Amino acid sequence: MNVLGQNKTPFFFMIDYELQKPKIFQLDKLPENLFFKTHLFSKNLPFAKQSKSVDFNVFPIDFDTYSQAFKVVKLALNRGNSYLTNLTFQTPIKTNLSLTEIYNRSNSSYKLLYNNQFVCFSPESFVKINGGKIFSFPMKGTIDASIPNAKEIILNDKKETAEHHTIVDLIRNDLSMVAKQVTVEKLRYVEKIETNNKSLLQVSSKISGVLPDNYVENIGDIIAKLLPAGSICGAPKRETLNIIRQAENYKRGYYTGIMGVFDRENLDSAVLIRYIENENGQLIYKSGGGITHLSDAQSEYQELIQKVYVPFN
Repeated sequence: MNVLGQNKTPFFFMIDYELQKPKIFQLDKLPENLFFKTHLFSKNLPFAKQSKSVDFNVFPIDFDTYSQAFKVVKLALNRGNSYLTNLTFQTPIKTNLSLTEIYNRSNSSYKLLYNNQFVCFSPESFVKINGGKIFSFPMKGTIDASIPNAKEIILNDKKETAEHHTIVDLIRNDLSMVAKQVTVEKLRYVEKIETNNKSLLQVSSKISGVLPDNYVENIGDIIAKLLPAGSICGAPKRETLNIIRQAENYKRGYYTGIMGVFDRENLDSAVLIRYIENENGQLIYKSGGGITHLSDAQSEYQELIQKVYVPFN
């Protein structure tokens, strides 16, 4: 990435959560089996008429299984080893749609379809670089929009507020490793997301900083220093990553990794959440949520299931 930046060569990148299988392609040499959407550049499938009715069935893990992992996380929190830990699980799903059809139908800020291996329709930006400044938009806090006074409830929820503030502080510290004059420009604003079966409200913040003049030459170093994304692991990062390894019984793969585009000067990237993977013909939806000392296992379990959706009407 540094070399491509130094040569002012536009490129696409996707990096898995474990940092084991990064892929970088020049924009003029993209593989045929890769399709994506960002705000800077997109490579989309040809438009196809969407007439098929949608079947989408979810088979979540049982609460006892979730509760065992939750206890591992809660014990670490109570010991002071973490302030916030993002706990995720795999949920088998059945649908009459292919990954390609899901990609085509999804309404999302960012989308990615790779080799019929996985599809992602992420609402969450990782970082953006524009005009020599770097921006991050951490997203923490979700609620069903149909609940009366949903916006007021989510903004006044003590657990969600603490979780969001922790992530904002973490991202602010992360950006300070690569930029100066780091500022929280906007704290806890609400956005609406439409899904296949409901509307959701999500809470985000906006943080920015000023990059050094030679940032283009070090674009890979900048991204590497910020990984993994704070919003999908927790704080402090190093200890929290150890807790996640103990609590989760699977490899996340590209789920909760990142993808993005660099256009010679600007960069746009996304966190790979809202994610479906094809595992030998079985579709697996990966989702999760942040756990704090205020978290309740049943509520977190319901949030895990609530996040298993596809973002189209």
